[in-house]
Amino acid sequence: MSGLQTHGLGGSTDLPIPFLYAMVGASWALTISFGVLALAWKEPRFEAVSDSAQGPEPLPRRRAWLSSIGLVVAAWWLGVLYLGPDDAANGGLGAFYIYVWVGLVPLAILAGHVWRDLSPWRTIQAVVGRLTGRPDGFVEYPAWLGYWPAVAGVFAFVWLELASPDPGSVGAVRTWVAVYAVVTVVAGIVLGPRWYDRGDPLDVYSGIVAHLSPFVADGRWTLHNPLRTLPRVPVHPGLVALLGTLLGSTAYDSFSASSFWQQKSLSSVQHTLTLIGFCAVVALLFQAASRATGGVTAEERSRLPGRLAHSLVPIVIGYVFAHYLTYLVEKGQGVAHALVGSEPDVTYVLSTHTSTLAALKVGFVVAGHVLAVVAAHDRALIVLPRAHRLTGQLAMLVLMVGYTFTGLFLLFSV
Repeated sequence: MSGLQTHGLGGSTDLPIPFLYAMVGASWALTISFGVLALAWKEPRFEAVSDSAQGPEPLPRRRAWLSSIGLVVAAWWLGVLYLGPDDAANGGLGAFYIYVWVGLVPLAILAGHVWRDLSPWRTIQAVVGRLTGRPDGFVEYPAWLGYWPAVAGVFAFVWLELASPDPGSVGAVRTWVAVYAVVTVVAGIVLGPRWYDRGDPLDVYSGIVAHLSPFVADGRWTLHNPLRTLPRVPVHPGLVALLGTLLGSTAYDSFSASSFWQQKSLSSVQHTLTLIGFCAVVALLFQAASRATGGVTAEERSRLPGRLAHSLVPIVIGYVFAHYLTYLVEKGQGVAHALVGSEPDVTYVLSTHTSTLAALKVGFVVAGHVLAVVAAHDRALIVLPRAHRLTGQLAMLVLMVGYTFTGLFLLFSV
């Protein structure tokens, strides 16, 4: 097991869709989408003007039965991870990379922010809070801290997976999980439940992705247009950096699996610096494109990246499915067998249908970007001055096309 470096179809020659066709088609899809929006979508449809700067929506109480399941499953997984073998046969290792990280995204899409109920760390905090009489913690969570602890946690994970000396080391994963568990439990007890909404990388990741779930809204099962709940992603310091890290690390994952990069003999420090570069470039380019408009004050301009950041969420999700779907569906079967100690019996339901899989991969990337253009345009109608509603979006359109081009290039190059 070496992180998530064995997903996908292989090289570009293995993909039955011609690279140029995919690239041109994707670029035209975005450009035409923007043209249609510019001509026919002149008033915001997914949120009212007064709601554009809203804070987080109230969340329902945690469901005790799910919390109990979360505790049992977490205890089982930790037992397998820490008591199992010290090699790739350890089912807890695969579950860490596949189920906990990759599986979190489809779980949030299908069931909403159910991680909030399942999280064993929230359960421990709630119990300690009741026993101490401090359910909201001992110190108020600092507003200026925002999502920055989650940014650090997400980067720590992707570094372990993609840039550490041995991502398949059971010992390294055990150490990472131990540090994460101690930090998130202690921080939760001290700072209260707000820590999990802002600082816990897995909890925050799930909560953000859940805003694009078409099945769950405000903790209730209801079929709805997910573009109406997407704008409710809470805007706090570090949001762009968080989404940039998620998107940039996925891009680096593909890049590091390319034949060009595999031929290099690089140190962990060089891999780390390159990973940081990918994440920083994604975030900085989005910052620049968001601010590239006229007719706003310096204060309003500084707020634009955060107010448009929710449009990155569909791209993040699209890339996750494009890059990791095969890994989740097929290698996930092997992990399930390892967790219960049975002989692996994997059905390669995707890899054996290359045309279907290639179409899915390209489709996920393009769909993510089209949804991003729609979400950004709808929000731009609120946050940009009327005279700059179109010109102020041109830089963002160019960036989206650039993201698409780069994403498909990396998808076809591994």
